[in-house]
Amino acid sequence: MPNETRVVLLGPTPRTVIADGKPLTVPPDWSLLPPGDAGLTRRVKADGPSWTVEEKVGRRMFSRGVWAPAERIERHRAALEAERADPAYTKKLTAGRALREKKQEAYVEDFHGAVLAYLRFDARHGDLARRLADAVTKHATPVGSGTVARTERIPVAERAEAAVIAWMRHQTTAYDDMAIARIKGERRRVRRMLAERSKQLLDVYRRAGSPVPPVCPLRNALTRQAA
Repeated sequence: MPNETRVVLLGPTPRTVIADGKPLTVPPDWSLLPPGDAGLTRRVKADGPSWTVEEKVGRRMFSRGVWAPAERIERHRAALEAERADPAYTKKLTAGRALREKKQEAYVEDFHGAVLAYLRFDARHGDLARRLADAVTKHATPVGSGTVARTERIPVAERAEAAVIAWMRHQTTAYDDMAIARIKGERRRVRRMLAERSKQLLDVYRRAGSPVPPVCPLRNALTRQAA
């Protein structure tokens, strides 16, 4: 077992894990590398067998660290600390951070434009469109947010549409407080229904001359956020 790289679950006692439904005891010469240092974790995992520990909390999986030979962890930790102490490393790190920030700024601008293009509100509602685009962009684009806006699997125009509908589902409907039956496909059905309602509301602001509803959940949501 120690010769295999595995993804395991947190065990019932400090030096145990669950693999394929069965408990395993961690080898005596292994140590747990806590999560938090991605660079060190990558090196330790790339250098030989290790056990990545996960824990399910609700619907999400959280990393609880990596079990690996203690000697390997300490060797890579010492090498990495030496590299990080070199001024050239700091310079490289600063340059990389600046590049990522520049790319993020460009993406936020592109995404905001894609949201406005999807909304295509009538000119009378241009201010509302900008406020909605600002709110959706602010919520969806931060690095690490895990939203659809951060995926690269679909074009940015599709990301913008999905992000708008997701924002409206949570901000203009009662979705978060709904008691949805635990039936296969029911949550998906509810989300489709709410998405259709959101699209119908957006269409009101797209049509020239269309009367605006006296009580609008979209305007109310944006007002709440502004407050």
